[in-house]
Amino acid sequence: MTVIRLVYILAAILLIGNTSTVLAQNGEPTGPHTSAEWQIWAYSTAAPSFIAEHATVVDANNNVLREGTNGWTCLPVNPRGMSDPDNGWKSPHEAMPLCGDEEGFKWVAAYLGGETPQLERDTYMWMLHGDMGEDNTTPLVMSKSDAADPDNWIESGPHLMLIPKDPRSLDKFTTDFMSGSPYAMFQGNDYAHLMIPMENYFAYQK
Repeated sequence: MTVIRLVYILAAILLIGNTSTVLAQNGEPTGPHTSAEWQIWAYSTAAPSFIAEHATVVDANNNVLREGTNGWTCLPVNPRGMSDPDNGWKSPHEAMPLCGDEEGFKWVAAYLGGETPQLERDTYMWMLHGDMGEDNTTPLVMSKSDAADPDNWIESGPHLMLIPKDPRSLDKFTTDFMSGSPYAMFQGNDYAHLMIPMENYFAYQK
């Protein structure tokens, strides 16, 4: 072994030993899920890296964990809350992080507040960690057991959402979420949007 190679190895050991956050192979920081490091990773990776790297990241209590520069914001949107609040979200999937722009969050605020969205244009939102499940026909149904028809329940994997200014523009899209094609969720009401499945979209569907 050359001296130079030995120096590099020793330097790497020292760097790891003095770094509080060690990254797993997928980039996930080890350590508590309540840490800012883990939350920034979990929420920002709901979008592709070219968006994630420069997005603002906000936690479940609306605290800004990282200021961004590109007009996008990533935050957890699971309305059910954490199953283990003392230890944080079990996984990014449980957190249901979403990355969107200002127009997208107008839609989110209207949706959660039961108001009609007032958008100036169509917008897109990323959810590459998926969600914990939705009734494809009815907004804000929190569990499969509460769905009017359990066959309409879909627990999504990675996807992109198109949020139209005019929800009626989606009236002719299929609502069949098992087809693999883009499909309309909440078709026929003010919160209709297009779900665009990505690789592993059906990973959580039972």
